[in-house]
Amino acid sequence: MKATESMPGGKQLLPYNESRGGTILMESYNVTGFLILGFSDLWCCKGLVQLLLAFIYSTTTLSNCIILWVILLDHQLHTPMYFFLGNLAFLDIAYTTVTIPKMLAILITEDRSISYTACIAQLYFYVSLEGSEAFLLMAMAYDRYIAICSPLHYKNVMKTKVCILLAAVSWICGGINASIHTILTFSLSFCNSHDINHLFCDIPPLLQLSCQSSFINELILFTVGGVWVGLGPFLLIVISYIYISATIRKLHSAEGRRKTFSTCSAHITVVALFFGSSLFTYIHPPSRYTSEENKVVSVLYSLLTPMLNPLIYSLRNDSVKEALQKARKHLLTSSS
Repeated sequence: MKATESMPGGKQLLPYNESRGGTILMESYNVTGFLILGFSDLWCCKGLVQLLLAFIYSTTTLSNCIILWVILLDHQLHTPMYFFLGNLAFLDIAYTTVTIPKMLAILITEDRSISYTACIAQLYFYVSLEGSEAFLLMAMAYDRYIAICSPLHYKNVMKTKVCILLAAVSWICGGINASIHTILTFSLSFCNSHDINHLFCDIPPLLQLSCQSSFINELILFTVGGVWVGLGPFLLIVISYIYISATIRKLHSAEGRRKTFSTCSAHITVVALFFGSSLFTYIHPPSRYTSEENKVVSVLYSLLTPMLNPLIYSLRNDSVKEALQKARKHLLTSSS
């Protein structure tokens, strides 16, 4: 049995008993905060978890910053494809910044509390960035579709204004999606428990805490989050690649087919990683899967995917590899 913990704002909680896996709230109103208890099972090896999270965060931030720097430095990469890749790199940095610093603070200070306002902010930005990435990947698929299926019209279609508009719509749609879910989630009453058995504030674990019926929330999570933000962009990406594949098969040269496909391979890999894990959260009803499943899936698409994205693009994209080599030579020349 541990010492009594306090909620932000002075609410007292009965001791957290890890064998029972719960904390009993002494007062059931005026919610001022939550307790993040997703690391309870890992507390015995928290030092290793700290190092792992620090490695993931530093690697994600550094690698995506390098991608941004290379795109800005190399004028040959000032094209629509790399404009969207730059947006993706910036998004991945923000994505991990929303969650990992707070996780590290919990592990280092052993203070598992998060204020009500901070939880709202974390949920909003997390869901917003996740939704923006779905639409951004769709915009990247559209760019590849025009480049491969209508190459003669590419410059006329993918103008600078069009690229900026597509990126802006991606960010705005992500923000709208997050606003809907954040308002609906925090309009619920959390009177049964304030223990979030998750790594951060996310929709499914918060819905499980509500003492009200969350049917409407789950329905909107499925329709707006699952169909509009998740399944919609994913299906459009699949349709784009069906047309792209048909066009590639018509090319007479095997080398031409290989080079054309290589411009899409990195994007396909990122799409598979992101949508393969994130759709699970929104299509699957929150009340029907365990917290452990939620943790595993969240780690996959919120921590590992942003770290792997720049690695995927640098290894599977010849233009990025060439630009990295140029940037490395430029640094060596300037330092000598």
